Amino acid sequence: MKTIPQVPVHQFLLSAFRILKNPLPFHKKNFKEKGDTFWLKLGFGKSVVFSRDALLAQYVLQKNQKNYTKSPIQTRDLAKYVGRGLLTAEGKHWSTQRKLIQPAFHKKHLTNLIAKMNEVVAAELEKIKVDRPFDIFPVYNDLAFQTVVQALFSGAADQKTINRLQQITEEAQAMLVKELRQPYLHWWFKLSGKLERNLAKTKEARQLMHDLVEERKASGVRQDDLLDMLLDARYEDDTAMDMERLIDEIFILFVAGHETTSNALTFTTQLLARNPEIQEEVYEEVKSLEGEELFAKMKSLEFTNRVINESMRLYPPAYFIDRIALEADAFGDYKIEPDTSLLFSIYEIHRHPDFWENPEEFKPSRFEDERLLKYSPYFLPFGAGPRMCIGNNFAMYEMILAVTQLVTKYKITPVNPEIEILPLITLKPKNAILQFSLRES
Repeated sequence: MKTIPQVPVHQFLLSAFRILKNPLPFHKKNFKEKGDTFWLKLGFGKSVVFSRDALLAQYVLQKNQKNYTKSPIQTRDLAKYVGRGLLTAEGKHWSTQRKLIQPAFHKKHLTNLIAKMNEVVAAELEKIKVDRPFDIFPVYNDLAFQTVVQALFSGAADQKTINRLQQITEEAQAMLVKELRQPYLHWWFKLSGKLERNLAKTKEARQLMHDLVEERKASGVRQDDLLDMLLDARYEDDTAMDMERLIDEIFILFVAGHETTSNALTFTTQLLARNPEIQEEVYEEVKSLEGEELFAKMKSLEFTNRVINESMRLYPPAYFIDRIALEADAFGDYKIEPDTSLLFSIYEIHRHPDFWENPEEFKPSRFEDERLLKYSPYFLPFGAGPRMCIGNNFAMYEMILAVTQLVTKYKITPVNPEIEILPLITLKPKNAILQFSLRES
């Protein structure tokens, strides 16, 4: 068995400040020097195995997934803010919940939500200011959050409640980033009351969600939205989810369902601005399908789908996936000890030069072969295996609606010389300043 190449702790410490701002260049340098898998010593007895080996990722996430669990970053640190929903749960609790909730996210059920999504998208895109530099990210952030709210509550939540839920959700994520990036300040977060105040806000958010659920139950009116589907769901013993579990799952939908989508839409729009010929091809495809029924139209938007997938290849919102080995294992020439922490760089897998031709180039035609979407271990925008994102279809519908409405109404041009990134818990855009002009009708 080979030994996984190591990056010594002093190299990590010398680069600590740069890693805090953006860890991706440090990882890229080590992948080039050490190969597709390396072992990073973090000090104080801690270490992580980083990998951009797509086949190892496929093995851990799919083929032998039972031997690997999520790290405490999700099962403990994130869970204390959002509860034990699908994203943060493990073991039997996770498998039971996944089996229960999966049908609600089937394509045939989501078709009922498309009209609601379309209305939200249209209203939010009206906020775009034309003929001047404009930051598109806040618009997409609101759009994605409003879409989740409407899909869940069908207009029952007033704007004040929506704004408060969005504020608390975003503040909780910001606090978690601080905790993860600055663990040496944990004592201060606790002593100053900052941690306690944020946890109190999440309790407030849970109460707001509780009230909305109770209002729906009391009304006796069906909306056939996600909330109705979750309320209808039954375990094998024919019991429904209790209120705590239901709110856990709703909270996860707010967290996981809005930030990743708003990130992906922002990067897609920036790429379209920098590639006017592709922007025009999307526009022509949309115009060619005018008059078709909305759901049928979405299924026919093949080029638009490729554009979104290629955007997520270059800028995957979930740019890292972590796992911890439960028992000793082996893959290829490497031995994996129990409790080994593994961190897969989806960002690097999506740009691996051994698989992708001209990997830095924005080229939607890569996805003309649909096998790349279904079978390739080198394309993982929604993860892989049993824990693949349950909302992938929901997210794709939302993004298709947003992109098609956007290019139908506006022409987009870049302002900044390059696309900037902010790698936090997700891969976020930074300074997404673009210029929009109305298309001639």
